[in-house]
Amino acid sequence: MIIRVVPEIALPIAELLPLAELLPRAIGPYMTLMVIGFLVGIAGHIIKARLMIIAGIMMIFMATVLFPLAINLTQETPREVSDLARDSR
Repeated sequence: MIIRVVPEIALPIAELLPLAELLPRAIGPYMTLMVIGFLVGIAGHIIKARLMIIAGIMMIFMATVLFPLAINLTQETPREVSDLARDSR
């Protein structure tokens, strides 16, 4: 067979750049992204720009679902409740 996978090139992306290390662990950035998403969506409704409305909805969705889910799925062990309380301050 002419085409084959080269092991040196086909390293999993997760080993090269873990997603959990890139995303913040505090709630502040997610709340900020959600509020900005609401503002973008409201502005899109005011000026009747569908692309802006979609962008606002996507920002809200990413802040409330995708990013927290990515953090929880990529962490090896769950965090303690006391750690969560400390991060929220």
